[in-house]
Amino acid sequence: MSSVTWPQVLAWRMGRQYLTTPGGGPVEIVRRLAGVQAQVASAAELAVALRQAAPGGAARALEERALVKTWAMRGTLHLLPAGEAAAYLALCATIRNWEKASWQKTFGATPADLEAIAAAAATALAPGTPLTREELAAAIIEETGSAHLAELLGSGWGVLLKPLAWWGVLCYGPAQGTRVTFTSPAAWLPGWTAPPPVEDAARTVIRAFLGAHGPATPEMFDNWLMRKTSRKKDVKAWFAAVADELATVEVEGEPMHVLAEHRDELLATAPDASVRLLGAFDQYVLGAGTAATYLIPAEHRPAVSRAAGWISPVVLHQGRVAGVWEAKDDDIAVTTFEDVPVAALSEEIDRLRPLLQRT
Repeated sequence: MSSVTWPQVLAWRMGRQYLTTPGGGPVEIVRRLAGVQAQVASAAELAVALRQAAPGGAARALEERALVKTWAMRGTLHLLPAGEAAAYLALCATIRNWEKASWQKTFGATPADLEAIAAAAATALAPGTPLTREELAAAIIEETGSAHLAELLGSGWGVLLKPLAWWGVLCYGPAQGTRVTFTSPAAWLPGWTAPPPVEDAARTVIRAFLGAHGPATPEMFDNWLMRKTSRKKDVKAWFAAVADELATVEVEGEPMHVLAEHRDELLATAPDASVRLLGAFDQYVLGAGTAATYLIPAEHRPAVSRAAGWISPVVLHQGRVAGVWEAKDDDIAVTTFEDVPVAALSEEIDRLRPLLQRT
C-alpha cells in the first residue's frame, strides 16, 4: 500500500481547494469545496473570494439561483450548487433525530407534527413566492393549528425547519432587508432535482468530500457530515456504494480512502511551505474538523474553536494552522502560535486586506 505524509496531504488539499492557485467561478469553487458554510454570510463570501481573487461572486451566484443557501451538513447553513444540493440534503435527512424521544421532549414536537408542518409549508411555498420567517410560521400555524410550536417555528436556529430543508420542502430565498425569507427549491431553482435515493446521494457527496478533504476514513466523513451521529451501518453502506471509485493509501500508518483518479497526483505532491490567511468557518478547517491534531495543535484548539460554535479566521503555514487573525481598526491583527515567515505573512495580509474590506 502506498504511503504519504500529512504535509503531503495538506499540500494536496490546499491545491484541490484553490488555496495555492485561484479557481474558476463561485459555483465551481463551492462545488469543489463540497459546500461552503454560510451561517455568517460575509464569511461565506470571503471563502469564495479568497479562492477567486475577487469579491461578490457568491452573492451574485445566489441571486442568479446557481447556488442555494439552506441547512445542510451538521445542521448548519451552507451554500451548495443548485443542481447537486438535493444529494447533500438526502444524506443529512438520514439522521432522523426527530424520531428520538429526547428530541421530541426537548422541542415539544412529534414526527407527526413535523409531517403536518412539512405539508403546510409545501402548500404555502408552492407558488414560489418567498415568505419571511414570520409569514411562513403564520401560514403553518393556520393550516395545522399548531400554535404551541409558534416560538420554535420563529426561532433563528430553525429547529423545526431543518428537517424540512433536508426533505427538499424549503430553502432560503432572497433577503428582505434584514429579514430572511424561505421558498420552495422546486419552484425557485432552475437546477433543482428531487432528493435522489440515498445510495446515489452517497456517491455524489462522498466523491465531493474526498475530492476536497481526502484522504479520509468513513469516520472523518461522518464527523464532517453530522458530527459522527449517523448510523455506522449507514456510513459503511454509503462507502460500499462508491467502493469501485476508491483507492486506499496510508497516511503516516493509517489506511484512508482517496478517489482512485487522485491517487497518483496525491503521491506526487510535495509539501507546501506557503502562508495563507483563511476567514472564519473556512471549509479547509471544517472539512477536517477542529479536533484534527494534524491540522490544529491540540493546545491551540480553543483559539480556533471558540464559544457558541465560532470558528476563528486562521493563519496557515505549511498547510497547518499556525495562528489566528481578526479584522481590527481597519487592519488585520495576527496572533501566531509558531514562527511564520514574516515576508510571506506580510504579502498574504496585503492580498487579503482589499478583499476583506469589500466583503
